[in-house]
Amino acid sequence: MQTVKITSIVAAPLFGESPKGGWSAEIKPEDSIHALIAVHTDAGITGYGSVFTDGRLVQAGLEVLKPLFAGENALEPERVTEKLHQNTFWMGRGGTLTHVISGIDIALWDILGKATGQPVGRLLGGIYRRRIQPYCSLLMEEPGRMAETVAAFRQRGFRAFKIGWGPFGRALDPKLDEAIVRAAREAAGDEAKLCVDAGASDAHWPHGLKWALRTAEMLRDFAVTWFEEPLRPDALEDYCALRRASPVPIAGGEVLTRRQSFLPWLTRGAFDIVQPDVTKVGGISEQRRIAWLADEFGIKYIGHGWNTALGLAADLQLAAAMPHCDLVEFIGGSPYVDGITARPFELDEDGFLAIPEGPGLSVALDSEKLARFTPELKLFFAQ
Repeated sequence: MQTVKITSIVAAPLFGESPKGGWSAEIKPEDSIHALIAVHTDAGITGYGSVFTDGRLVQAGLEVLKPLFAGENALEPERVTEKLHQNTFWMGRGGTLTHVISGIDIALWDILGKATGQPVGRLLGGIYRRRIQPYCSLLMEEPGRMAETVAAFRQRGFRAFKIGWGPFGRALDPKLDEAIVRAAREAAGDEAKLCVDAGASDAHWPHGLKWALRTAEMLRDFAVTWFEEPLRPDALEDYCALRRASPVPIAGGEVLTRRQSFLPWLTRGAFDIVQPDVTKVGGISEQRRIAWLADEFGIKYIGHGWNTALGLAADLQLAAAMPHCDLVEFIGGSPYVDGITARPFELDEDGFLAIPEGPGLSVALDSEKLARFTPELKLFFAQ
């Protein structure tokens, strides 16, 4: 099989049960913030991907990109997606089109895996691990509710957690911030990993370097695994200063797209942990290049994964193929993760996820379940 031609690419916007994000302009259930991508081919092989943006933008982006991908060889994901990047520079790098290309790239890797009978992780160069610990990603709540939420997911088997956004930092109350973290730590247990995400990429983040330094000192007392997005996403100099002084590791990078934008952050040492998002950074092809580049600088790669079951599936394959990646993000209670696949993700007795070793992403969508969240699936699943 030398050539498998792309015949069409279809988007399925997801809405109806979009999870809250803790944003200043809060996500409503009916909002579309994620979309799925189906790439159809003349060989009858369909690949699936995920995009982190409004589904209407994804549909518009596909119309713009169609002359570039129509008839292309779906067995060459890196070449095809780089073609899309290189020929749309004048429309703006890093925005809607980059996000859409991310979903296409994920789907093309899925096709290559299905065509060769190999998991994507092996096609990326080799498998370092066959299971990985997911951290349950949860919205911050007032202390009492925070404890209840963490405890509920601990009962489900999670042994690593990330709490983020919500009132943390936004209520301008350091005592409340500490109380939230304390409640989460007590509910999670001393042996659990606990990460804290300030979410400073939110609109009009009110704090700067000094707040981040003081807060990092507080987080040390609770054995926090990392402090994520503690500063506005363009504050490169402050991130460098914070990483040098902070007693806890500093993580970030989820709002950056394309490998080029990560270069100054990696070369300047702004992060201990870099977190590109495969559903918007440029897909698996781009994510792998960023992850290996970070490895050269001794910076750990752990992908940002606040998206869908297909995004998680891509992160699992990337985690298999990277030597030092030891965690993946898993949104707690999102129907777009738990409620669209034929077989839900399941934790083992140690709180780990098995990394699928079937062809491609090794995740099967359930059309009946998916129909709850998107109105028209006939073209999405058409061959």
